[in-house]
Amino acid sequence: MKFILIFFLVYFSACSVSNNPLRKEIKLLQKGIIKDDTSYVYALPFESDKAHFLVQGYFGNFSHKERAALDFKMKKGTKILASREGIVTRVKEDSDKGGWNRKFRQFGNNIVIQHGDNTRSGYWHIQKDGALVNVGDTVKKGQVIAFSGNTGYTAFPHLHFITWKFDNKGQWQMIPTRFETSKGIKYLRSWKKYRTVR
Repeated sequence: MKFILIFFLVYFSACSVSNNPLRKEIKLLQKGIIKDDTSYVYALPFESDKAHFLVQGYFGNFSHKERAALDFKMKKGTKILASREGIVTRVKEDSDKGGWNRKFRQFGNNIVIQHGDNTRSGYWHIQKDGALVNVGDTVKKGQVIAFSGNTGYTAFPHLHFITWKFDNKGQWQMIPTRFETSKGIKYLRSWKKYRTVR
C-alpha cells in the first residue's frame, strides 16, 4: 500500500507531459484506433500463468515523461524471463544501491538483449548479483535471465522494460511493443494487471 501512496503523490504532482509524437501514436495503438499487425509479439517478462500490475506505462507522468517504457510491480527475487530471443549485449549486476533520487540512476542493474531485427530490449532494476546470463550468451524467449530487485532510480521494487531500434539517422529510438497476454495480443496500458498465457 505504501508504494501506491508514493506513486499517487508523485504521479499527480507531475503536470507536464511529453510532446514526443510517439506518445500520441502509442495512445492510438492502445485504443485500437490504429492497428499494427506486423510488429513482433513479445512474451510478458515473467513466469507462465503469473500476473503482474503495470504501475506505469509509455510516457507516464511519474518518471516516464520522455520514455516509451513499462514498469511492472514485482517483489524482489521474482524471476524475470526474456520476452524475446536474442544475444545478451550488456549485463550490470554489481550494485546494491537504489532510491527515489536521480543520483541513484547509475546504480540500476540491468540486462540488454539484441534481437535478430536489430532491436534491443532492456530489463532494469535487477537485484545485486541477480543476472543469470552473461554478455555474449544466446537466450531463448521465455528463458529465466535474472531476478528482480530495487536498484537504481526507483521508489519501489519493479521491473522496468524498454525496447529500442535504430532510426534512419542511426540513433536509438524507443518503440512500443505488443505482448501476448491471457486476454490476447495487446499494447499494455497503465493501472492494469496482465497475466501470461499458460
